[in-house]
Formats: sequence, C-alpha cells, structure tokens
Amino acid sequence: MKDIGQGQSFINFALRNRIYIDKTEQIYELLKNDRVFVSRPRRFGKSLMLDTIGTLFEEGVDPYFKGTWIYKKWTEQKYPVLSLNFLEFNSSDFDEFSQRLNDEISYFASGIGLADYSPRNTPGACLISLFRELDKARRSIVILIDEYDAQLAANLDNEEQYILFQKNIRDLYSVLKGKRSIRFLGVTGVTRLKDVSIFSVGSDIVDASYASEVSTITGFTRAEIRQYYADYIDLAVSLEKGIPAEMVTEEQRNALLDRLAAEYDGYCFDETCLNKVFSTWSVNTFFQSLAKKKYVAFGDYWYDNGGAPSILLNYLKTHTLSIEDFTEERIVTMTEFWNPTSLLEMKQDVLMCQTGYLTVCSPVAGRTFITLGIPNKEVRRCLEKALFLKIFHVTGFNKENTEKFFSEASAGEIVEKLNSLMNTISYEDYHNIGEKFVQGMIHAFFIGADQPVRTEVQNAAGRSDLVLEYENRRVVFELRYAANNAECERQLQDGIVQIKRGRYGDLLPKKDVMQIALVFNGIKGVRQFTNYATVD
Repeated sequence: MKDIGQGQSFINFALRNRIYIDKTEQIYELLKNDRVFVSRPRRFGKSLMLDTIGTLFEEGVDPYFKGTWIYKKWTEQKYPVLSLNFLEFNSSDFDEFSQRLNDEISYFASGIGLADYSPRNTPGACLISLFRELDKARRSIVILIDEYDAQLAANLDNEEQYILFQKNIRDLYSVLKGKRSIRFLGVTGVTRLKDVSIFSVGSDIVDASYASEVSTITGFTRAEIRQYYADYIDLAVSLEKGIPAEMVTEEQRNALLDRLAAEYDGYCFDETCLNKVFSTWSVNTFFQSLAKKKYVAFGDYWYDNGGAPSILLNYLKTHTLSIEDFTEERIVTMTEFWNPTSLLEMKQDVLMCQTGYLTVCSPVAGRTFITLGIPNKEVRRCLEKALFLKIFHVTGFNKENTEKFFSEASAGEIVEKLNSLMNTISYEDYHNIGEKFVQGMIHAFFIGADQPVRTEVQNAAGRSDLVLEYENRRVVFELRYAANNAECERQLQDGIVQIKRGRYGDLLPKKDVMQIALVFNGIKGVRQFTNYATVD
C-alpha cells in the first residue's frame, strides 16, 4: 500500500513512491497554450500542478515522469523556470513585498548566468532588465506565478493598501505581455479580476479555469479514486464491516465511494457542467486518517486545515452573510461570473464560488444566467460554521458545556437557550425571516458549537427537521414559523401531529428520546419561540 502525500512538490511524490494521481494528460492539453491562467479554491492542487509543469520544463521526463501518460509524448527541450509563489511574499508592507520580488528575479537571473543583468528598484523594472538580457542571449524561460491574488485578498478590509498592490501588480503583468523570451507563462489564483491587466482586453493569456478539456486537472474524479486508492477503499470497508480486505465486494466499494462523494465531491470547473471532482485535500486526509486511526471518520478536513480562507474572512468584515445564501441555489449573470471588476466590488455569490463554498450547477458557456450551489456536505457544514461565527458574534464555544446542557436540560430550558441565541441576531441585518431561516439559524448554531446534529432525518414514517444525537439521549425538533399570533397555536398542534405521525426519533439504537414541537413567532418585537410542547 503506497503512502499518501500532501504537498506541492512533484519530485517528492516520485522519489518517495507516494500515490500520484496522473494528471499529465490534462497538463499536456493545458500546455498547448503558451500563456494560461487557472483559478481554483485553496487546497485544490494548484501549487502541485504548477510544480509538475515546472519539473517537466526544467528536468524533462527522465526520471521523474516514468509511468505517467506524458512520458512518451513530451519532446520539449529544457528551460529555466522562474517560480514565484505570492503566498510567500509580504501582504501588509508593499516595500518589503517589492524588495522580496526584486530579489527573487535577480537571484534567478544570476542563477541562469545572465552576467549583464542589472537589478532595478521595482519588480517591473527588474523584469524588463531580465527580458532584455534574455533577448540579447536569444534564450527563453518559463514563468510560473502561484496565488497571484494573495496580496489583494489579504487587503480587502484595507482599501488604500489594496489599491496600492492592485496598481503595482497590474503594472507587473503589463510587462509580461507579449514577451517573446517567455516560452510558457502559467498563473494560478483564487479569483479572476478585471482590475489586473492580465485579464484586460488584448491580453495574450488564456483563462482555462472552466475549460472542459482540463476541468479535472486539479481535484480527483471518482474513477481516479477507485483506481489509485483501491487498497485504502478495501481497508475502509473491512474495518467497518469487520471482514478481511480480500472479502470486500464491488457493491461495498461503491457504497463507500457514494458516502465519500456525498461528503467531498461535487466541485465543477467545467463550462459544460458535466465533469465534477472531489476535494483533493479532503480525500487524502480522509484516507490518511483511516490508515492511522483504523476507523472511518468523515471529518471537515478542508475547513479544519485552515478555517475559512482569508479572502472570505476579510470580505465578511464589511459584508453580511445570510442563511439565505446557503439554503437555496444562487443565480448570477454571466457578466458577474466571468468579469468581476475587483475584489472590493465582487458579487458575494461569485466570491463564494471562487473560494470553493459554492460551485457551478449549470453550464457556463453561452448562458445569460449561471446557477451556483453548495457542492457537498463538508462545505455545507463549513458554511454553517462561518455563519455561526458571523451571526452569533463569538470566536469560540465550549463544546463540552453545550453538550452537557442539551443532553440533560428540560424542554423549557432548551427553548429558553434557543431564544437567547435568536436574540443575538440583528433585526437590521436579518429582517426577512421564515421557517427555512429559523431552521438554518438553529442548525448553524449546533454545527458551529460542534454538536452531533443531523437534519432531515428519515425513518419509515417521516422526516424530522433536526436531531441531536447524544450518547444517552436523542433530542428531536419539529420547528415551525408563525407570521402572526393567531398562527402560533395552529402551527404548534400541526407540529405535534407531525411528530406523532412520523414517529420522529424512533430509531436504532434505542435511547431516551425528547420530542419537542416549537413555534417561532416572527412578529417584529417578538421574534422568539413562544409556543412549544413535548410529545409523549
């Protein structure tokens, strides 16, 4: 069983005999363009993709690409590669950022033997000097720029600093345009912005972010996971079923893959909306955890690795996040999707898509409107954690105390606690409420407080709204909404009937069950759970 690697170095995968899902056929397709940009969320394999390209140009196919699709196809000569990862550069001090970039360019020029290269005061001037010497020597290079928008994302809440980086990064890319000494230019980032000249009219760079032919160049397809992680899939089934790995059936493998897909699949970077991929970080971490701990755990690995991305957190400092953003599919215009002017003005739904919290759910080519939705369960839980932090105005929560309370409290105490939570929600920010809103708020709280909550729990007779599943107690909620006082009692009685008819909470394993029907009175000035009852 090969080891699983998480990292940005293609050579490490080859030298350490780690699992490498062969993406070289898509890379070969991508390299048919001389200038290319690819947008992906964080932790989605952008850096490894660029490093693989850099290794290919700098080292050739021997010895690292033996056994890959591209091994017998690649005939290019070798080129020096200038690799720049903007995540490694300062985002708060522009002078320090510029100096570090100047140093990187100058170090590269020295390393490839350009004796007449002369350092300059700005990155743009350093590049001009570099290209002048390359032209004189009739040489070409490859330039790879990773996370080009890192400094912009870090300064969303500092407009003056944002504009400073914006202008100078724009000037930097204008220097790259049309340079004949660039054999290949590859750029990655989270966002695609018109305020950077790399995407301006007349730019020579191809945006391949949603090109069908390379839509799975990052992320894993189901077929790839089935092929490359076969031993780990069998291990997962054998541990859960208590059977030897050699007795695992194809039906059991597919059932495990179905569960994995529900958690981590669903991302789409395909203009036709046909090809979807799993989160690489989540899949790798899932199998690493499995091999180490010897049990199956579908954790929130993508979110837990770094929390909400800084680009989203900085955005939320000055914008409102609402439950409506997560309960329904979102519709954006083609112009909003393809041509956001700047991060400062980007439509929230588009930013959520670019950061990986939403994904395209409809074709994006030639459409007036594009549909966006939440890709999978992991992301939905991550969104609810972000919503919890934003709405309930807390930076942490005591999981143990919350668990003790809800596993022991009376119905009246629980309702009082829920009302205290709802009282923290600003009416000015969240005045358009309804049943979905209330359910979403309560669910977001339990997710954010790391409680064992499930939604839409089905049994043979019905489906309950929310269930808290503790070791010795199961708390079932039937949540209702009333727009006026007259509706409250009717909604309560309907909720009680529904709990009884649906036998909510009557599940295995058997344990103490508390069934609560409760009604939220949405009248301004009330906005509380005013009616509730437990069901015997």
